[in-house]
Amino acid sequence: MHEMTLAEIARGLADKKFSSEELTKVLLARITQLDPQLNSFISLTEELAIEQAKAADVRRANGESGALLGAPIAHKDLFCTQGIRTSCGSKMLDNFKAPYDATVVAKLAAAGAVTLGKTNMDEFAMGSANESSWYGAVKNPWNLEHVPGGSSGGSAAAVAARLLPAATATDTGGSIRQPAAFTNLTGLKPTYGRVSRWGMIAYASSLDQGGPLARTAEDCAIMLQGMAGFDQNDSTSIDEPVPDYSASLGDSLQGLRIGVPKEYFSAGLDPRIAELIQNSIKELQKLGAVIKEISLPNMQHAIPAYYVIAPAEASSNLSRFDGVRFGHRCENPENLIDLYKRSRGEGFGPEVQRRIMVGAYALSAGYYDAYYLKAQKIRRLVKNDFMAAFNEVDIILGPTTPNPAWKIGANKNDPIAEYLEDIYTITANLAGLPGLSMPAGFVDGLPVGVQLLAPYFQEGRLLNVAHQYQLNTDWHTRTPTGF
Repeated sequence: MHEMTLAEIARGLADKKFSSEELTKVLLARITQLDPQLNSFISLTEELAIEQAKAADVRRANGESGALLGAPIAHKDLFCTQGIRTSCGSKMLDNFKAPYDATVVAKLAAAGAVTLGKTNMDEFAMGSANESSWYGAVKNPWNLEHVPGGSSGGSAAAVAARLLPAATATDTGGSIRQPAAFTNLTGLKPTYGRVSRWGMIAYASSLDQGGPLARTAEDCAIMLQGMAGFDQNDSTSIDEPVPDYSASLGDSLQGLRIGVPKEYFSAGLDPRIAELIQNSIKELQKLGAVIKEISLPNMQHAIPAYYVIAPAEASSNLSRFDGVRFGHRCENPENLIDLYKRSRGEGFGPEVQRRIMVGAYALSAGYYDAYYLKAQKIRRLVKNDFMAAFNEVDIILGPTTPNPAWKIGANKNDPIAEYLEDIYTITANLAGLPGLSMPAGFVDGLPVGVQLLAPYFQEGRLLNVAHQYQLNTDWHTRTPTGF
């Protein structure tokens, strides 16, 4: 059962080959047995899962249907789940039980999805390796000595190890696409505003976006269908009709114009990854796509701009965690200032503290114009580059990451090296564009991803291209040894 995709599970449940309760119990047992190797879960919700599975079986027995009805999933541990610990991978929120469900959680539950638990993540989604979690590093199932990517590494490792078919994730600078690339999954970051952020604990509000991690584009289409839609509780949610993402998966790629930015193939890209990307391009050409070289001239400025904007927003968002209303509180504070200092100093880890300090500095008097304002101007230039490119092409293709997954601890003393791994992904967040990573091969036994970017609200186009590619390749079917 654990080898089935979401689409296969939906067909199996519809054909009464097994019940949701049977499937849920199999996967819960598998998580209990195998997850100690991976550390991909922070909390298991066994009682809730069995209860939801039984309810889904009753709904099916009463004639209801739906691709997510009875399907087991997990949520990244920054989506609020009522009555269940929502920790954000941080000591600061280790004791926090959300009093309500995030919109994404509520929508998927209404569709009949079964929540198996909450997955591990970089603390407050800050990281590219899933090493900054208060609950310990997550291991990559393809090689337990390597990182699974971050910040959604727990969701990625769990799905890649066949502990469950799909999971929710979030992407602020590549935190869905990069773990997908590192673990041989398909991961989709929707257009900013396509998926509600209400109840999704914020890192950088103008960049964060929720999306799915799964093994196939078909499964991502099913997940996104359940997650997307306007939410009046979220002021950044966009009131745009949600298409049937599964309906367009079979569309022909004949004549599709694919742009390949020349800036992607610089000296920083592992030549073995470059070769795999070229192989992917050839596969898409066989399917009728037309390849065109394009330019994104301001891409080189994206990382410095992102690492001013994101920490600035983080320093503001995380100011609410002060030891007063909720979260970690220090022992026996001498006064209010001591309470603030020690609660935040004890509750936040080194990477979070680093980004709060950078952000507060960039927003401070005398430096706002020099750093934050300039970074926002660069953000507009990056967006303009994409808008010009999409006048010439339908989608943009390139590597998801410049290198395969590195060893755990390799970048521990060099955060800049880790930041540079986001070079290909952060531009989509700065511009608010949808992006997808799909499996494209292996380097030294470690997975590699190819990234697709599209104009606003063209998630269906990305899913269509990825699905057609996956019908003609088998990279996405490979399973890590031992899982």
